[in-house]
Amino acid sequence: MAAPANSEQTYTEAWLPGRDGIKFYTRTYKASPARAVVIHCHGFAEYIARYEWAHGVYASRGITVFAFDQRGFGLTALDLKNKSKDSKYGKTSWHDQFADIEWWLKYMKDQYPTLPVFLMGHSMGGALCLGFVTRPSPPPAEESVKLVSGVVATSPLILLTNPPLRIARFLGMLASHILPTLVIPAPVNPDNLSHDKEMNAANARDPLCPQKGSVKGVHDMLTGGEQMLWNDYKNWNSDVPVLIVHGTADQVTSSSASKEFCDKISAKDKEYLPIEDGYHELVNESNGMKEKFVDDCISWILKHV
Repeated sequence: MAAPANSEQTYTEAWLPGRDGIKFYTRTYKASPARAVVIHCHGFAEYIARYEWAHGVYASRGITVFAFDQRGFGLTALDLKNKSKDSKYGKTSWHDQFADIEWWLKYMKDQYPTLPVFLMGHSMGGALCLGFVTRPSPPPAEESVKLVSGVVATSPLILLTNPPLRIARFLGMLASHILPTLVIPAPVNPDNLSHDKEMNAANARDPLCPQKGSVKGVHDMLTGGEQMLWNDYKNWNSDVPVLIVHGTADQVTSSSASKEFCDKISAKDKEYLPIEDGYHELVNESNGMKEKFVDDCISWILKHV
């Protein structure tokens, strides 16, 4: 688990139905007064409680955070008492995940009609937030993209730092059509997550972070980022500002791919922020790095309110 939240910060837990009735575990960190809203999308094989300390800081700085365990992950998939009967670990796809983001975007705009709403995501979630703006066909609908006041993508999974062999990718493509919900191992070396060894060890033994995913989910995650970099970047709405933050020493997702994507898109307001010697999970880094990372993201969001 992530470092504990500031004792003065609180969050509200709720199990909320999504667009197709699937129940999602959600947390809302309310700022008072709030100047902006952030919808946070976590990464692959993790869950939103790992960001508790950071989301508490956001709320203390005037940013309300709404976060949800994504379809196929976290408590949404693993809580035996509350999860939907059709919810299964790894059972997801980019089509479903984009539709889920669109649903929660509209939900939060209804809750906070006068506040700007930002999408923020890490790793897989970061790529989804970027992809939400670049997908050539629904979901999301064009009018939904216009609801986004900005995107913050941290360590986005556009390309892996060490991509798999082509034959493995080809077999994965075939399997995604034949056995889409088959769960397969998808390990990440915990030592590559951050410089905080205790945090890495906690992740490795966390029952809510099984290092596996469905064939369809993994295939979409890997090919979707490539498609964004090679083609879909052309569809970026130039009026949507974006901040991409990436550690220069990330051994999980490619920082150079993030830089290339940022350079390619047509956003009038865009920034690529490299974090020197940062590993993959910047929110869990040591030696003051995570505090500066969170402060940089908050400052960018408030600058765009």
